[in-house]
Amino acid sequence: HPTSMNNTNHLISGDNKGAASQLFERSMDPEYITGQGPFVAAFASTNLGDVSPNIKGPRCMDTGLECDKEHSTCDGRTQMCVASGPGKDMFESTKIIAERQFEASKTAFMNTDGYEKLSGSVEFIHQWVDMTQYPVDLMNGTVVTTCKAAMGYSFAAGTTDGPGEFDFTQGTITGNPFWDFVSGILKDPSPETEACHAPKPILLDTGEYTIPYAWHPSQVDTQIIKIGKMLLLAVPGEFTTMSGRRLRESVKSVAASLGHDIVPVVAGLSNTYTHYVATFEEYQKQRYEAASTLYGPHTLGAYQQQFSYLADAMLNGLDVPAGNPPEDLLGNQISFIPGVVFDQAPAGYSIGDCVQQPANAMPEDTVVATFISGHLRNNLMLEDTFLKVEQEEDGEWITMAVDSDWETRLHWKRTNVLLGESEVTVMWEVPPDTPNGNYRILHQGYYKHILRGLTPYQGVSQIFTVGIVDSKRPRKPAQKVNLVEKFWSLIM
Repeated sequence: HPTSMNNTNHLISGDNKGAASQLFERSMDPEYITGQGPFVAAFASTNLGDVSPNIKGPRCMDTGLECDKEHSTCDGRTQMCVASGPGKDMFESTKIIAERQFEASKTAFMNTDGYEKLSGSVEFIHQWVDMTQYPVDLMNGTVVTTCKAAMGYSFAAGTTDGPGEFDFTQGTITGNPFWDFVSGILKDPSPETEACHAPKPILLDTGEYTIPYAWHPSQVDTQIIKIGKMLLLAVPGEFTTMSGRRLRESVKSVAASLGHDIVPVVAGLSNTYTHYVATFEEYQKQRYEAASTLYGPHTLGAYQQQFSYLADAMLNGLDVPAGNPPEDLLGNQISFIPGVVFDQAPAGYSIGDCVQQPANAMPEDTVVATFISGHLRNNLMLEDTFLKVEQEEDGEWITMAVDSDWETRLHWKRTNVLLGESEVTVMWEVPPDTPNGNYRILHQGYYKHILRGLTPYQGVSQIFTVGIVDSKRPRKPAQKVNLVEKFWSLIM
C-alpha cells in the first residue's frame, strides 16, 4: 500500500510509489526536471489489499506494547494502535520503502538474464456486470448471488495504517443499537440485504442510498488486456493477497484447459473503485478489508467466475455482450468546498513578496522561505509547479527542483480568513550531492482579485549560497509597496 504517509499527513504526496517512480526516472534521465523526462517509471498496484509498508508493525502509541491482535486495539480502542516503520517518522519511512522498491526494480530492469521476450497478439476484452446480483456456482453444486453494496462496522474502524474514530473495532460481527439508530436515519438495510451480507453487521447500506445519487456502483466493469502470454486482469478494487492468488489461479487454470501457457497479473484499482475484495474465509472474520468487501461474502467467487469467463472467451476468439454501463454522473457531482472569494496581501506588502528569506546552507541542511500568496485552489498548476529551486549558471537561472520533488515541501495557510490573506512556506532539504553555488527560491500561482478575477503572480527570494562560494551576493530585502498604491490595486 502507498500508506507510508499516514493519515496525519496534510501534504499532497505520491507516497512510496510516487517516490520510487521519481528515483527510477531520475536515475534514467538525470538531466531532466522531475516528471519531464522521456523515461516513465510506473509502480502499479496489484493485489495489495492487506499489504502494509509499515513493517515495524502495529504498536500502542501510549505504551509501546503490542496491540491486541484480534481487533487491533489498545485498551479496547483503535485510535492508539498504529503501525509504523521502518524509519523514525513517516517521511523517512516513505523514503526507505521507496528506495527499496527502486533498487529492487532497477536491478531487475537492468539484469535481463533469463528474461523472456513477449510475443504474440495484443488484445482486450471488457464487460459490464451487475455485481449486486451476480450468480456464483459453489463447489457443492448450489448457486448463490452477490449482494447490494454495503459497508460493515469494521470499515469505520480503519486499519493500523490509519485507524478510524469513535468506538469501532476490527473483527466486529455484531451491531450496536446506537450506531444502528444513527445509520438508520439514512436508511435501514432490508432483511434480505442483512441476510445476504451475514456475518457482516451493516453500518452503511450504501447500495440502497440514492440521494443525491447512488453511493456505490452496481454495474461494474471487468476487463482483461492480453500482451502475448501475459494477461493483465484489470480488477475494480483492492484484492487481498489470497484473493489475488486465487483469481490468478482460476484464470491460469482456464487457460491451461485450453492449451495456453499464460502469465496472469492482477492490475488492481482499475477502471472503477469498489473498495476491497476479501476471500470467503477472511470475510467471516470481518476485519477492515472484509467489512469493506461491498458485495457480500461471495464477491471474490463472482470475480473468479467472471474473469475465467472473459479469459475463456478471449482465448477462443469469442465476443461477449457489452453489458450495461452505469449512468454518467460527472455532471451531477456536488461539493461542500466553498469557492475562493478573494485574495489580498497584508498592508505594506504585495502578493508574491518573500517575507522570510532563506539563509545560506550546506548540503543536507533545510532551506526555508515564506511568501505572501494567493489561495492555491485558484489554479492547481497542473503540469506546472507552485515552486522552483533555481541555481545561477553563467548569469541564467536553471531550475533544480520543483514542488513534485521529494526534497521540497510547500505549506499553505490562510493567515486571515476575513481579509483573504495567505502565506506559503517553501522548504528545501538540500540533497547531499548539490553543487556549490548561488541559489534562489521562486513561488508562483494565481490570486483572485475582487474585481479583476484570477491574476498570475510570482515571487522570488533573495540569493543564498549552498556550500562554500567565493563571491558573496547582496541579499534583496522583502519588497514594500506604497499604501496608496496598495489601495488602488485592490479596487482597480
